[in-house]
Amino acid sequence: MMSDNKKSLAEAIKQKLAQKKEAQSAANKQQKHAPSQNQQMKSQIHKVQNNQKRRTGV
Repeated sequence: MMSDNKKSLAEAIKQKLAQKKEAQSAANKQQKHAPSQNQQMKSQIHKVQNNQKRRTGV
């Protein structure tokens, strides 16, 4: 009787772990492909000004 109970408990734990992994993978897939709505697009033209003359004192 005790071994049957342990086996069923182990199987239940394995099933629960499998469900958790499936839920996590589904959530990760949704996060990767879904565009975040609260993030604004940044300008790609932003360049740092060349200040070599100021640094060298010319």
